[in-house]
Amino acid sequence: QVQLVESGGGLVQAGGSLALSCEATGRPENELTMAWFRQSLGEEREFVAGWSSGPDGTTRYAESLEDRFILSREYMENILRLHMSRSQPGDTATYYCAASRQSRIGLTVSDYNYWGQGTQVTVSS
Repeated sequence: QVQLVESGGGLVQAGGSLALSCEATGRPENELTMAWFRQSLGEEREFVAGWSSGPDGTTRYAESLEDRFILSREYMENILRLHMSRSQPGDTATYYCAASRQSRIGLTVSDYNYWGQGTQVTVSS
């Protein structure tokens, strides 16, 4: 059974940076495709970025975020990080880590079997 634990959320001023971490336990991380989603109040959960399984995994980003958000992955520690820069109030949301045993990076909630509890990010203007 895979468990995902997010950390690193909090309050950041507009224009600032923040890094979120997701630790996967119960299954070696390089066998999982992992991704970040986010959900704002009253909105549907949306894809942010993902990293496909395997040591030669690829990344994919939501087009509107790819110039400000970057993923990094630490295979030995089973950690996937989301680095947010030039934060905007519109980035305020609960950020969720997700994982799947599929090799491709899915863009929808239904593509992922495992979810973390979420971590809140608030960007103040």
